[in-house]
Amino acid sequence: MAARLVMGVGLGLALCLTGCAAPAATGEAVLGANILAVASIHRTVPDAIYSWVTGRDCSLVRLDRGEPYCRTPEPLPPPVPYCTQTIGAVTCWRDPQNLPDHAPEVAQGPQSLSPAQLANRRRTWP
Repeated sequence: MAARLVMGVGLGLALCLTGCAAPAATGEAVLGANILAVASIHRTVPDAIYSWVTGRDCSLVRLDRGEPYCRTPEPLPPPVPYCTQTIGAVTCWRDPQNLPDHAPEVAQGPQSLSPAQLANRRRTWP
């Protein structure tokens, strides 16, 4: 984290030094770089630097959509109910430990998120 911070500050200072060049050319270059960055990575150059330094996924594009500046991890989905076949109907239970006999479940699917889904939920940028 400290190395990222030092590199981010150094990159920010280097961008500030571009102000010593011709003002019109520098402004057009910065605007062009931001347009290209928004089109390709969905964040401006300062957003990319801030996201890289902090390790969070932050973007002005997200603010434009009415969302928070930095993405927050999505909450975990609720636990899957345990549904069993009874006479003529399906009954779902929140806590299968309370069942007197563990009848087979109606749905045969995953009970939790896969490792890929968990990684996507916790992802950072870059």
